[in-house]
Amino acid sequence: MRIGELARRTAVSERSLRYYEKLGLIGAERTPGGHRDFPESAVGRVIRIQELFAAGLCSEKIGLLLPCLNDPGEGPAKTATPELAEALQVERARIDRMIGDLLRSRDVLDEVIDEALAVH
Repeated sequence: MRIGELARRTAVSERSLRYYEKLGLIGAERTPGGHRDFPESAVGRVIRIQELFAAGLCSEKIGLLLPCLNDPGEGPAKTATPELAEALQVERARIDRMIGDLLRSRDVLDEVIDEALAVH
């Protein structure tokens, strides 16, 4: 599929897709005319990349992680190294802290909302 179709199907800009390709996060063949031709599996891969970025992982860590994950229709994934597992545990702990912070913020908002509704 062409880059425009991949962008539409994943809601990711063409510019971001070119960046992901430059980083080696996704790959495309080239048509005789030089256009990118992405495989169907690129849709799931791009969505997974977006999820990992949303979780706060940087492109370098995503690049290390992706080969350890299966995309739909692909063969077995490489085994994660102990070093990668350790780095990912650090990321997981960071995300856990963020979740705790968000829950505390939500609790504060709930208190303010409850107080505001009780007054009126």
